[in-house]
This record gives sequence, structure tokens and C-alpha cells, in this order.
Amino acid sequence: MSLGNQSRVTDFFIVGFPGLQPEFYGLVSAVLLFVYICILMGNVLILALFATDQDLHKPMYFVILNLVVSDILFSTTTLPKIIARYWFQAGAISFTGCFVQMYFVHYFGSVNAFILFIMALDRYVSICFPLRYPLIIKNSTIHILCATAWITSKACPLMVVIRAYPLPYCSSKQIVQCYCDHISITTLACTDRTPYSLPAFVFAMVVLLGPLAFIILSYCSIIRAVFKIATTQGRFKTLSTCSGQLIIIALYFLPRCFIYLSSYIGIVFSPDVRIVIIMLYSLLPPMINPLIYCFKTKDIKQSLIKRFKHSTAPKKENVFTLSQ
Repeated sequence: MSLGNQSRVTDFFIVGFPGLQPEFYGLVSAVLLFVYICILMGNVLILALFATDQDLHKPMYFVILNLVVSDILFSTTTLPKIIARYWFQAGAISFTGCFVQMYFVHYFGSVNAFILFIMALDRYVSICFPLRYPLIIKNSTIHILCATAWITSKACPLMVVIRAYPLPYCSSKQIVQCYCDHISITTLACTDRTPYSLPAFVFAMVVLLGPLAFIILSYCSIIRAVFKIATTQGRFKTLSTCSGQLIIIALYFLPRCFIYLSSYIGIVFSPDVRIVIIMLYSLLPPMINPLIYCFKTKDIKQSLIKRFKHSTAPKKENVFTLSQ
């Protein structure tokens, strides 16, 4: 498209699901609001348990704490706007606001990938070098690693935004997505997007495949160490300590790798199906993770049971007193 046909874009409009009929807007907004409330309630519960229970102040749980914070921030960055789009027909977002959202979408996604990398590192040292674990993995070590993840994750999303922001954008300003991301924004540019999309794709693959490669290698070492355990019960008990992490890692990495690589291997989805897949891998992990922490993590489960018993104990005492 020639530059003569372009006009200054001052805002964008988030379309969401392009094939969705207006009569379903209320239902979709209610579902998204329910998902957002579940994410907030589940993850805030984990934060509350961590803040009130000193027994959870261990390296592994500091890693989980960082993942919880990232999940809350990512959901708060993306969900309120798409809920408002369907509930109040308020899909407009300012030009600058869209790029700010794009930055945080990719930033928190990067943080999650590196936090999962740290989570796998913790399990690797715990199982493969159990005697050296207290010396290698300390609270201070986890604090440094997590802080490094939050700081270093800023660079690539910032570079992507800086490159995309000054592009010439056409009169079309409809973002066919539930939030602003690099692909949905740069497709509206009145120029060849290849020079801009290729570095963004490389960045996405580095952020995804870099941590994923280490995670795969670490779990290969873990499996090899597990098979050296003499008893079947011992093997099962050791693997059970990794089951929660494996579920979280699979929910995060597998759908993302599939959707990123699909267009390069000839798999084509309709816009609605593609957006549904993206929303599932973006929102399902933050909603499911608290359940995994509570049911698959012994200390968090015990802390939750202890809080529940403590909250119900006074009620039982009052009933007994009245009966007397």
C-alpha cells in the first residue's frame, strides 16, 4: 500500500473474536469476567498463604511466588479491556496505550518462561544433587535468579515495541485479537512487515526454546537419576515431586510452540480458532496453577488445611458452649 493512502492513526479498536455474533457478547464477557475473578482469587490465596505462613518461605515457594505475581499482572494487563469491549462495547484503545499493552503482554510472557526455567533448575538440583541442594539453592540464590529474570526480560519486548511504534499505520485500525500484541499491530502497518516480524519471531523462539531446551535437558537428567533409585516406591515418590511442575510447564510451552510454528509448517487456522487457542494458553495456566499448587505441593496443601481448620475451630467451640 502506498504511503499516500495512509492516515494518522490515533487509536485502535480491539475486535476480539471476529466471527462472534452480538447476541453472544454478554455471555463471552461474563465468561471472561469469571475467568479473571478465578485467576485473582486463586493467585491472591497463594499470596496470602505465603505471607502468613513462615513454613512456605523456602526456595521453591519463592519461585512459585514470582510466577503467581507474573500471572496476576499478565491477566490484569489483558482481560479488563476485552471484558469492557464485549460488556460495554468499549473496544477503543489509544495508540500509545496499545503499544504499552503490547510491551507488558510480551514482557510478562518472557518472565513466565524464565521463572519456569528457574523452577526446573530447582528440581534438577534437588533430585540430581540432593546433598548439595541446601548449599546451592538458597533463598538468596532464588532471589537473585528471579530478579535477573524480571530485569533481563525487559530488553527484547522493549526492542520489539521501539521498532514497531514508528511504523506508518493505515486507516484500518481494527486489531483482530483480544489484546494488543506484535503480530496484530504490525499487520496494520502500511509497509512490508518482514523486516520487523522476523526479529520478533526470533525473539519469541529464543524466549520459548531457550528455557524449554534447558527444562527438557534437566528433566532428562532427572529421569535418569530416578531410574537409579532402587525401589519402585522411591522412584514414584521422587517423580511425584515434579508432577505439578510438569503440568505447569506443559500448559505454558506446548500450545505456544504449536501456535508459533504452525504458520511456518503450513497449518492454517481461522482467526477465531487461532484466537481461542491463544486465549486458552494465555489464561488457562494462571487459572489452573493455583489448583496445582494446592493439590500437588505438600507444604501449600498443609498450609491451606491448617488455615481452614483454624477458621472453623472457633465456630465449633461456640456451638459447644451454647449446647452446654
